Amino acid sequence: MTRRGWLLLAVATFALSGCQREASSPPATATTAPAAPAGAPPAAGRPRVVALGDSLTAGLGLPPEQSWPSLVQEKIDQAGLTAEVVNAGVSGDTSAGGVRRLDWALDGDVKVLVLELGANDGLRGLPVDQLRENLSQMIAAAKARGIVVLLLGMEAPPNFGPQYTREFRQVYTDLAAEHEVAFIPFMLEGVAGNAALNQSDGIHPNEDGTRRVADLIWQSLQPLLTRALATS
Repeated sequence: MTRRGWLLLAVATFALSGCQREASSPPATATTAPAAPAGAPPAAGRPRVVALGDSLTAGLGLPPEQSWPSLVQEKIDQAGLTAEVVNAGVSGDTSAGGVRRLDWALDGDVKVLVLELGANDGLRGLPVDQLRENLSQMIAAAKARGIVVLLLGMEAPPNFGPQYTREFRQVYTDLAAEHEVAFIPFMLEGVAGNAALNQSDGIHPNEDGTRRVADLIWQSLQPLLTRALATS
């Protein structure tokens, strides 16, 4: 299946898979210890990498230890880096939901924000300008706190027309250049559309697919985190 085929399948199956259930409150799902609730003082501990996203980050359909943030935690530990990955993924979340959760997500000694949002915006056909504004706001807020940002790109399904699909994709490219942040154009590259790497819904990576996603993210994250820790 091509990437376009994956996107067509997404239109039919995301609503059934739970990606459309937008949560109203943030999860407490750090990979090593529960995150502090909203409004609480940051817990003492290791510097943090926050993965702010939707079901693709939350690890829908997988054991918690098989989500990509958990797998990246393993890579951090193996590399001898002192950092804790916080999984701030919420199934069904949109970029607007990410803005609402941002202050909570950035609690504590956060060194890197891995920003994975927009898939549900695209599935719902939400305005591209709204996506751009929300992502830009989150990136700017993180950078204002001295937090390094890694932006993960996503694709929109084709049912809203080729212009929407092009403009949606361009949002990520433009923001990465505008804010000068690290950027992975498509977080599911090499995984999307491959039945052997996805769950039965055809959308969410299975354990093998998630390992590939973690490998892709780690390639960009490792140098960013290494530098961030060295300069702290």
